[in-house]
Amino acid sequence: MYQESCLLQSLFRCCPKESLILTLGVHFSLNFLNQNSRGYPIPRYQLICKVTHILTKSQSQSQTNPFTDLSQYLSSLSPTLTTDEASLILKSLSCPSLALKFFHFCSSLSPNFRHDPFTYSRLFLILSKSLRPDRFNTVRSLLDDMEKSGIRGNISTVNILIGFFGNTEDLGTCMRLVKKWELNMNAYTYKCLVQAYLRSFDSGKAFSVYGEMKRKGYKLDVFGYNMLLNALAKDGKVDQTYMVFEDMKRKHCVPDEYTYTIMMKMNGKLGRCDESLKLFDEMVSNGCSLNSITYNTVIQALANGRMVDKVISLFREMVENGCRPSEFTYSVILNVLVVEGRLNKLDEVIEISKKYMSKSIYAYLVRTLSKLGHASEAHRLFCNMWNFHDKGDKDAYVSMLESLCSAGKTTEAIDLLSKIKEKGINTDAFMYNMVFSALGRLKQISHLHDLYEKMKQQGPSPDIFTYNILICSFGRAGKVDEAIKTFEELEKSDCKPDIVSYNSLINCLGKNGNIDEAHMRFKEMQEKGLNPDVVTYSTLIECFGKTDKVEMACALFDEMFAAGCCPNIVTYNILLDCLEKTGRTAQAVDLYTKLKQQGLTPDSITYAVLERLQSGPQKKFRVRRQNPITGWVVSPLK
Repeated sequence: MYQESCLLQSLFRCCPKESLILTLGVHFSLNFLNQNSRGYPIPRYQLICKVTHILTKSQSQSQTNPFTDLSQYLSSLSPTLTTDEASLILKSLSCPSLALKFFHFCSSLSPNFRHDPFTYSRLFLILSKSLRPDRFNTVRSLLDDMEKSGIRGNISTVNILIGFFGNTEDLGTCMRLVKKWELNMNAYTYKCLVQAYLRSFDSGKAFSVYGEMKRKGYKLDVFGYNMLLNALAKDGKVDQTYMVFEDMKRKHCVPDEYTYTIMMKMNGKLGRCDESLKLFDEMVSNGCSLNSITYNTVIQALANGRMVDKVISLFREMVENGCRPSEFTYSVILNVLVVEGRLNKLDEVIEISKKYMSKSIYAYLVRTLSKLGHASEAHRLFCNMWNFHDKGDKDAYVSMLESLCSAGKTTEAIDLLSKIKEKGINTDAFMYNMVFSALGRLKQISHLHDLYEKMKQQGPSPDIFTYNILICSFGRAGKVDEAIKTFEELEKSDCKPDIVSYNSLINCLGKNGNIDEAHMRFKEMQEKGLNPDVVTYSTLIECFGKTDKVEMACALFDEMFAAGCCPNIVTYNILLDCLEKTGRTAQAVDLYTKLKQQGLTPDSITYAVLERLQSGPQKKFRVRRQNPITGWVVSPLK
């Protein structure tokens, strides 16, 4: 007893991390193998600790080859390492690469050492949990080694392999191994196989394996049933889904809330609202817990059937049962109210869930209503949020501002912009730019000018987009002097003019008759290192065409090609129209040929010009009407 005590103390010192193994109370020796009551050798746990210590210590100290020390240690022992001991050592190694090296090292220890199904299974399990990119090929190679060595695996080996592999071909290999090794598949094997086919998105084979499993008298657990039901339902296999669902209940595997949710979701997508409600009632009567996902599923099913009153009734029940509605819940309800023209019910929905109505939910509703084109409802809801919350939600305010601008309600947008700070939200250039764009689009120049002055005085500072929008807006309204003044302010600011800035100014000058200055600005931008783009060239070509400077338009078109800037269909349409109106039919035909060679597709405007070319002799000059081809080709928000 004293000798055993000394041995235990020695083992604690050499391998403290493995000390729990000693609680098994197993008597061991390094020089002989004890046997258990059935005559099997008992693993030498001190040896296992020592080997593990050598391997893990060398790994932590970045030693290159720990197997030299290990070989010296093991060669001093008799008998040598057993497969049971090798399997336990593998189990203690957390590094897959180290485990694989040790596995191959064991084969070199002695001619008599031969891996068995347990060591192979242990290594398969380690590799199945690793992230090694070559893990699948490594396992396939090990299986080839097993076959060459005549080693037959057991059913645990197959179960591990099934859980590891994820494609149909490898799973077929696993089934061939079952036959080759003359194994009997158990319930766990079938479960692993069903789940493996489901992971590879093959619900057909999973259902086939399930049928074989059922014939053998086995059943899945609730998790396995739910996986199979979910896959079959997603693939639209309704009859098979219901067959499995009924089997589940006959096998005394009680469906849980996830089971019912899968079934209700499937029926909801099929438009079977009554069936979804029936399943919901069955779920409640069976005592399943109800959560937000369950309620959302049934609400969505009812919404698909456009059953507004039942949707609101179930929503009320959801809130009363303490389930918090999510954005998804509100989106489903909002969509069905819009589709059915019953947005007047939105107030009732908000009243029902008022204890859950946060700023983010208000913001979501405002955004969604705005996107759906219900600006008035969005604004009314926004006002409710404004009145009931001291602090604002920036997303909601931006959405409301965008909605007002899109609807052309610029007075309300300016008013909102001025009041945002009351709710603790700082305005930024993006907000101002939205309002500037709306004002410019409607040519409300006085409001635009006033707001710009306010921005310069109170902040925020204008950014490059602000200047570009203003230049474009002033140009659209024919305020050339204001556009030039704004451009000069841009040059003096921290921002510097970009291509869009010059495009906006050139467009403004050219469309308002200042073609020479427009051309001068074109040269200026090149001198400053800015390369004109297709919009720049198209704008200036159109301006030359409108002032009957056809030669300059054609020269600029050639310059555009030489600069490596490819014209688009708009550019071709502009020049074709210019050539047609000045009677240059031959040049127009050549240009059309060039268009086709470039691989561009003619549009309706191209064909309209071609029809005019084919209609007969053209006068050299024709009375001009407003050119409908391009309008304002500059996008200041580009």
